[in-house]
Amino acid sequence: VPGVEDEAFRDLARAWATAKADLKHARQRVKSFLLSHGVRYTGSANWGPAHRRWISTFAFPNHWQQLAFDECRRAVEDRLAQCDRLEAALREAVVNWRFYPAVLGLQAMRGIQFTTAVGMLAELGDLSRFEHPRQLMAWLGVTPSEHSSGDRRRQGSITKNGNSYARKLLVEAAWSYRYPARVSPDIQRRHEGIPKPIIDRAWDAQLRLCRRYRKLAARGKNVNTSVVAVARELSGFIWDISRLAMSLAIPKDARPV
Repeated sequence: VPGVEDEAFRDLARAWATAKADLKHARQRVKSFLLSHGVRYTGSANWGPAHRRWISTFAFPNHWQQLAFDECRRAVEDRLAQCDRLEAALREAVVNWRFYPAVLGLQAMRGIQFTTAVGMLAELGDLSRFEHPRQLMAWLGVTPSEHSSGDRRRQGSITKNGNSYARKLLVEAAWSYRYPARVSPDIQRRHEGIPKPIIDRAWDAQLRLCRRYRKLAARGKNVNTSVVAVARELSGFIWDISRLAMSLAIPKDARPV
């Protein structure tokens, strides 16, 4: 059973996740409003710097349309500010959280940055309650469903049991293993101050998971099926690295989160 402090931190992490979802919906409303009036951006509408500049300078000839567009655009700005406030609060609070070493340890892995590590641990809680990584895989709902009878064994799609938000974060992290194994400058920065056993384990995970995806792709498996298979094995490494990080002494000033 999570303690009062764990539940409070989980509420803060969920508030950030809700703000991110609201930001996504606000951006979709802006795009839908423009498309409904036949306005299309000629470049990549991915909310990059060029796209944001174009959004901020575009104007409708009709006053009422411009007023409606300004309100949609202002909603995006408000949600951005809310996300920034909540992320700053998370970064300040996580240092005093009992799972802070696990947050640092998970960020040594590819595809798991600060918000992913915090969101996942806030939902998973104390991973020592899982005696084996297969129990965590089943709890996350990434194990195949079973439809067996007698000597005949039939497996279907994943069960999708358990926490849907934690499963979503896990699958999003697994997408980064489609590419060859490498240690990017960002990952190198996150390795600063982290004990070598955790860094070595994270590299082992990257080698195995990247190889796993390549093998599945070579067999002609669907890309989504391959990523979910990688996510299932990734959850095992998360179980291992989290427990390892909690057992090792990682200083709180190991690196900025």
